[in-house]
Amino acid sequence: MTEKNKMLTGALYNPNDKVLVEERHKARILFQKINALNDNHIKERRKLIYSLLTNANKGLWIEPPFYCDYGYNIKIGKNVFMNYNCCILDSAKVTIGNNVMFAPNVQIYTATHPLDAKTRNSWLEYAKTITIGNDVWLGGGVIVCPGVTIGDGAVIGAGSVVTKDIPNDVVAVGNPAKVIKKIDN
Repeated sequence: MTEKNKMLTGALYNPNDKVLVEERHKARILFQKINALNDNHIKERRKLIYSLLTNANKGLWIEPPFYCDYGYNIKIGKNVFMNYNCCILDSAKVTIGNNVMFAPNVQIYTATHPLDAKTRNSWLEYAKTITIGNDVWLGGGVIVCPGVTIGDGAVIGAGSVVTKDIPNDVVAVGNPAKVIKKIDN
């Protein structure tokens, strides 16, 4: 099994594998170009965004700067807005639903590391998928940890760290994020 296959299946893998390093480098070149373009080049920026995020639907708007590991592991629904300084570590699949809003400084982390020091010091890592439902709003500075699912209609308060699944139609806040109320839709 290749290191990329291991990565995509959630097994321990070597992120310094030549293929993975090259793919991250290609993504980095694209997002650096995206981030360097000013508002006089919006059409060119949008074209580059869709060439980086090949699984994105119509209506995606990203305020640069934007960062990711690969781009191809990010599936984005319709009408998604990502504000300044979004970072998505997409070593595993990240699914973002329709009508999702990210405030500034949202961070999505699929990559994680072994807890035991000996294995961790070998530089091996693994990744867990993240799913963000439809009609979700992530407040400023929200961090979504590996393996988390955020349900449809959820609102995550600014500065929250989402370490566990969040159900549909709730407001969750804090570190770790906890549900504080139900949203009546």
